[in-house]
Amino acid sequence: MTSRYRSSKTSEGLNSLTPRRRTVVKAAAATAVLAGPLAATLPARAVDQAPAFLHGVASGDPLPDGVLLWTRVTPVPEAIPGSGLGPDTEVSWVVARDKAFTTVVAKGSTTATAASDHTVKADIRGLEPATDYWFRFSAGGTDSPAARTRTAPAADAAVTNLRFGVASCANWEAGHFSAYRHLATRGDLDAWLHLGDYIYEYGTGEYGTRDKVVRPHAPAHEIVTLADYRVRHARYKTDPDLQALHAAAPVVAIWDDHEFANDTWSGGAENHTEGAEGAWSARQAAAKQAYFEWMPVRPAIAGTTYRRLRFGKLADLSLLDLRSFRSQQVKVGDGEVDDPDRTLTGRAQLDWLKSGLKASDTTWRLVGNSVMISPFAIGSLSADLLKPLAKLLGLPQEGLALNTDQWDGYTDDRRELLAHLRANAIRNTVFLTGDIHMAWANDVPVDAGTYPLSPSAATEFVVTSVTSDNLDDIVRVPEGTVSAVASPVIRAANRHVHWVDTDRHGYGVLDITAERAQMDYYVVSDRTKRDATATWARSYRTRSGTQKVERTYDPV
Repeated sequence: MTSRYRSSKTSEGLNSLTPRRRTVVKAAAATAVLAGPLAATLPARAVDQAPAFLHGVASGDPLPDGVLLWTRVTPVPEAIPGSGLGPDTEVSWVVARDKAFTTVVAKGSTTATAASDHTVKADIRGLEPATDYWFRFSAGGTDSPAARTRTAPAADAAVTNLRFGVASCANWEAGHFSAYRHLATRGDLDAWLHLGDYIYEYGTGEYGTRDKVVRPHAPAHEIVTLADYRVRHARYKTDPDLQALHAAAPVVAIWDDHEFANDTWSGGAENHTEGAEGAWSARQAAAKQAYFEWMPVRPAIAGTTYRRLRFGKLADLSLLDLRSFRSQQVKVGDGEVDDPDRTLTGRAQLDWLKSGLKASDTTWRLVGNSVMISPFAIGSLSADLLKPLAKLLGLPQEGLALNTDQWDGYTDDRRELLAHLRANAIRNTVFLTGDIHMAWANDVPVDAGTYPLSPSAATEFVVTSVTSDNLDDIVRVPEGTVSAVASPVIRAANRHVHWVDTDRHGYGVLDITAERAQMDYYVVSDRTKRDATATWARSYRTRSGTQKVERTYDPV
């Protein structure tokens, strides 16, 4: 069959991500440093067979007529990630309607170079909407694994149902990614959303492993340089469960802070020291470059991740970048959280979000949102729970009312957005959130202090972490112990919160029809076990037109 799309041998837009030229000596030194820790997680054939596709294949950002394809090729054994070594290598790709690749609909080739860490992307167009496709890459006579992807429905299509996996916060050292495996085996996802903290920047043993490193990071030190970020992304991409999920459905991803450093803001981060770790601008640029090299994500607006996707007439999805433009976080209680000169989104992004929500003609307006928008007051927790909760949320541990890294620290932006929803009668806005390592089902009140007498402007579903520590891990008590005490207290102080699970790891499945949007919450049995099971925990939905969450007693 004649190809409907052909590409020339280009770097598929990655030329803009070319790093500074390094000398052969520096590249060789980097290879020596990186080879040991990274090779430990690569298949044995990485050492003696090349070219090879050791980091899987992936697709992302589905459109009605196309999708973005990704892989990384190892052209020669010494061309390990972050090394800067290895020859230019032609990589071809093929897209077919069937797994056997008997009905090819698109093919082409591009060049993998050391400048892009031998990652490649192919932005395929000319496909049919709402259709499953299979794709693979080839180089030097070697084929990559085959993978499934799916295009979005046509913009004007009357879509009856959409189903998305939802995940966030995967700390490699804290456990295995069985949550990804269970999402991959479902076989019913239109796409899956990753809401941030796809990787973590810390050195080995420095972050939330309950004194037990299940599997060590590579590199072992905190990542700071471009080579560091590349190696860390590469380590993650060797995980079989993550590879399986990427091969099962396209991903729609946004970043949060740990793709850079803890509590990132536009001019720095809590986990960055200018003197010892260099200029923040250089570290930020390195992190962004590695992210766009290693993720099947289109650089959207000025090299950020904020962008919008549409899924027929049923839903559109606005994806936010809440790290690149934000003002520095302030301490709780100093009054600056209400300062209108401080921003979480940046002026341009907030205007873009508001205009997009107002202009939307879909039934549902989904917002991919890396930090919780619902107000959160802790209330009167006991001291033994207050301190670990404060630690988890990044808050001062002497008593507090909110988390200034979330929308609570930027109340003027939140007031403006919620007022816009109310003033323009914008219904069915659902925020999909990660970051906090807990599962929540929330109304988003215009005035939390008078709720429920005052209205709700939107709803919010927050998914827990894949592996990153939640409260029972920090307090070091059996799972469920903390939630039994903390959840009633949190809900009493926050009447818009319908449910919070502070203790368990897992993922969500969002199912959407014209009548309702429902989040099914699943939990895994043990994050430290590679063969952990998954069970349904709870479900909440918001019915069209209500702007409120309600419990439902069965998963979709």
